[in-house]
Amino acid sequence: MRFTREFWIWLALFWLGTLAIIAASFLLIAIVVESSDRAALARMLDENAVVLAYGAAILLVGCGAFLHWVFLRYPLAVRQLADSTRVLLAANPDRQVASSGAPEVVELAAVINQLSGRIRQSEREFETRSRDARAHVEEERDRFAALMSELSQGVLVSNPDGRVLLYNPRAATLLGDTRSASPLGLGRSVFALLDRDQVAHALDKIHQQFARDVERPQTGFVTSAGDTLLRVQVAPFLSGAGDLAGLVFTLDDIGALVGREDQRLKLLQALATGVRAPVANARAAAESLAAFPDMEPDERARFVGIVAAEARVLTERLNAALADYADALKGSLTLEDMRVADLLSVTQRRLAGVTGVGADVDEIDRDLWVRVDSFAIVQAIVSLATRVAGDYGIRNFRLRASESRGFATIDLLWLGTVVGADALMLWENEPMRFGKEESPLTLKDVLDRHGGEVWTQSDRPRHTEWFRFLLPLGEPVTTALTRPASIAHRPEYYDFDLFERIETRGELADRRLAELSYTVFDTETTGLEPSAGDEIVSIGAVRIVNGRLLKQEVFEQMVNPRRAIGSEARRVHGIDALALEAEPGIEVVLPRFHRFCEDTVLVAHNAAFDMRFLELKEPAAGVRFAQPVLDTLLLSAVVHASMDNHDLDTIAARLGVRVIGRHTALGDALVTGEVFLRLVPLLAERGIETLGQALEASRATYLARLQY
Repeated sequence: MRFTREFWIWLALFWLGTLAIIAASFLLIAIVVESSDRAALARMLDENAVVLAYGAAILLVGCGAFLHWVFLRYPLAVRQLADSTRVLLAANPDRQVASSGAPEVVELAAVINQLSGRIRQSEREFETRSRDARAHVEEERDRFAALMSELSQGVLVSNPDGRVLLYNPRAATLLGDTRSASPLGLGRSVFALLDRDQVAHALDKIHQQFARDVERPQTGFVTSAGDTLLRVQVAPFLSGAGDLAGLVFTLDDIGALVGREDQRLKLLQALATGVRAPVANARAAAESLAAFPDMEPDERARFVGIVAAEARVLTERLNAALADYADALKGSLTLEDMRVADLLSVTQRRLAGVTGVGADVDEIDRDLWVRVDSFAIVQAIVSLATRVAGDYGIRNFRLRASESRGFATIDLLWLGTVVGADALMLWENEPMRFGKEESPLTLKDVLDRHGGEVWTQSDRPRHTEWFRFLLPLGEPVTTALTRPASIAHRPEYYDFDLFERIETRGELADRRLAELSYTVFDTETTGLEPSAGDEIVSIGAVRIVNGRLLKQEVFEQMVNPRRAIGSEARRVHGIDALALEAEPGIEVVLPRFHRFCEDTVLVAHNAAFDMRFLELKEPAAGVRFAQPVLDTLLLSAVVHASMDNHDLDTIAARLGVRVIGRHTALGDALVTGEVFLRLVPLLAERGIETLGQALEASRATYLARLQY
């Protein structure tokens, strides 16, 4: 049992009081006793001085022991009971408070446990009654999440201060994978993701549109994010009071589109350059022939030869240009990548709705995509089915698709009647018809626009005929990230008070702890002496935003220490140096971690140890960790001053945090994050609500004197 500062104060006051009483007694004796008796009393005291001194010492020790016994049973027991009750109220409601003090204190602890049980029972009843209401909100949230996940565009939502409130998987793909220390993450600044000046200019334009009472203000710009060229559309949304509540950013990768436009421009330039001279020569020769109809045969033959030669040159140059830029002709800003399975599902419904004929769809590879104008292609297939149904009485079709030599093939099959190639050629050049509708486009127009073809095929033994469409393959829209399976289909978002502002103005020290964003981190090392050359072998971190531990937004990286790992350290974390030879060095890893944790407050357990390692490697990595640091070791000492042990396992058990994955950097960071979230309300009960107050309180603890 560690003697607390309060006990020593009590003991000192007791001894001072005792000495004061003894001194007062001697003074009183000196005043009251006659002078003749004083000499006898002095002589007696002098003769028994040693005995009296021993007696006084024994008395003081006995009184101190008695005082210690009283202190343990009453003041200290009451203090521990108060600390345990605070944990029960703010962090671990299932905890049973206990006391080893006086019977009255033990009885009080039992009453507190009874009261806690009744409160928990009431809370459970309340949770049961509110579960149905929450279920409806969860259902709406899941619908919203599913919709966001399926969008081919990236969507990113921020609050008015530019902090990310929501993003979907496509946005994460465009801006980088969050598991590889990308800047994208909840609570991060939009200004760190997109060009700051362009975003600021877009916000200025939106505010100007607000001032002009534009009904639906929006703006856009084109910017680069790494190697990706993005088209960004920005639109505001308003709060119930009509104020700006946040911004919606939609992101499109236009790098491929710009490339195709560049191809088309080169095609036009090649045609303009290559055909000008042949056309001019052929025109001059033709005009000469027209102007001189009585020209001599030899002269006429020469001019006809010029026209023929220039026509051949013109044809060759056109064919060469078309061959070189065929992809540019096939591409179009109106075409889109689409799953073939989805395209045929739409075709099936369109056939049934327009012509009344049925169509079965074969099983199709979900990874087969085409680049098409889906509306026009569906019209083309339905128009052919309408022709076959009307002219040959076919009432049932089958649709199938596959990949063949870099193209996608789509087949419209039926049983029985043979449709000749001449009929197909006729239908190709007539306006498409389906039901009572007619399109101004022909089937040939649609196929030419896609760089596609259609022809007839048959399987006579099976009496099966089909039209085969040949279409360009598309590129799958990548929307999945490397995430745990339970959340891979979901966008990242706050609780459904989605657009609540999480930023407030003012100095950082005056900000409330509950309003800040944190990066909770831990390191595993080769040993315990950073100044003696020990190195980091692993860094793990997790983000806390809006009071939530975002377990899907983590940083985890092994580090090659380029030195041996101590046996004691190896027994703790189980990492062997041979397994780290292929990993990057700290000079590579530390800038990634710095990028992951920028704009946040750092949190660690026994942070002085981890921060010393980072501090020593800052020059080699070219970074500096200048943000504030909170230590759960010190914060625990603040809220539980009467407790002796503040190691991570003990604090976790005290606060009801389940410990999993200890002695891995990420596992320890996750446990530390849970502990920190449960310490915040306990700090608030002591009046420690801001970052500055937490730092000052931590600095005042005796554990803050530890150095590495």
